[in-house]
Amino acid sequence: MSKNLRALAAKCVYAVVDKGRSLSDELPKQQGLVESPKDKGLLQELCYGVLRYLPELEHHVRRFVDKPLKGKQRVGHFLLLVGIYQIKYTRIPDHAAVAETVAATGPLKSRHLKGMVNAVLRSYQRQPDSDDTLPDAVRYNHPSWFLKKIQQGYPQDWQQIVTANLQRPSMWLRVNRQKTTVADYKTLLAAAEIGVASEDPDSHGLLLSQAVDVTRLPHFHDGWVSVQDGAAQMAAILLSAESGDKVLDCCAAPGGKTCHILERSAEIDVTAIDIEAERLTRVKENLQRLGLTAKVLCGDAADTSDWFDGEMFDKILIDAPCSGTGVIRKNPDIKWLRRASDIDALVVLQRQILDAIWAILKPGGIMVYATCSILPEENKEQIQRFVKENQDATLLNLTRANASQDWQILPGNESMDGFYYAKLQKSANV
Repeated sequence: MSKNLRALAAKCVYAVVDKGRSLSDELPKQQGLVESPKDKGLLQELCYGVLRYLPELEHHVRRFVDKPLKGKQRVGHFLLLVGIYQIKYTRIPDHAAVAETVAATGPLKSRHLKGMVNAVLRSYQRQPDSDDTLPDAVRYNHPSWFLKKIQQGYPQDWQQIVTANLQRPSMWLRVNRQKTTVADYKTLLAAAEIGVASEDPDSHGLLLSQAVDVTRLPHFHDGWVSVQDGAAQMAAILLSAESGDKVLDCCAAPGGKTCHILERSAEIDVTAIDIEAERLTRVKENLQRLGLTAKVLCGDAADTSDWFDGEMFDKILIDAPCSGTGVIRKNPDIKWLRRASDIDALVVLQRQILDAIWAILKPGGIMVYATCSILPEENKEQIQRFVKENQDATLLNLTRANASQDWQILPGNESMDGFYYAKLQKSANV
């Protein structure tokens, strides 16, 4: 197949939006068809961009296309989205964007659409904006159900949230202090001409001035550093595992938090479980790259009977399955893959995991509950219910959250992803 990037982008977005496939699965497939890092980067920019601004781009297509493209012509619809995105949101010269997008009809076996694609893109160039009063879903580029939920949950902050969701994510690094020091690694970054914008006071995570390819990070393949968002780095900090602790990391894949726990002290006995055996491969790969050791088990956190050996844990991290609504900057496909009906099912699963895992925490032990969601029913309401139903559970203050008893990070706060944390202690008199 020809390596026309617009054709590859159209196929990728088509697979996500119409076929319900994950961008993290589909994009690497298409990137594997091109060789240069620059082309891979542009392909990512096109796919991420179309998914960020999908309702707005589809609105523009509807202005110039009388009959929606269906069936075998459907991929042509996504090619139009790719074309308009380039004209509106990239620095690619309009003439090049139009020419390359029209040329993509060939490798997509849609040459009969060549004239139509050319006409639509040139019409958009002449009339880039419409005077229509747009529905909120189009104005804010989010599905209606999700807009309603965040308007209810955050009446003062919802516009800030949807605006942050359309931004490119920040790039954070976590230095492996089993291999080097943060100060020494900052020196290596400076020598590699990679700028550091700030350092987190608690985790010592490093926020880069701009994102770079991991191949540019000094000693990345030697395990000196990992890419992990600043909010996700708070999990190991709040868990505060110490040498000699027996620790459980639930729903651990791909293993970033497992590794961070061990980087803080290699003398911790860590068990990492995940229900998906295939995803545990990533956990093992990350442990190996970083030179760390943990027990890795395939197991269901909601049902401990198949994997729990009877020896209770001092500290437990539950990185609960959730809607992912806090990490839309990194995963814009979440907006189009997630359904309103998914949330109730996730809340039930989170409840099952909390109840099952609490039973294997030692008296006096600590449990940290985390999600990458911003929806109150998965977070604050879930923990309030749990504490109310479990008299032996005490919600601890989190100093980073201004002594609040839990911590809801919103997308973009302190350049971090949206995340939620609550820290619970089990009564010693159980």
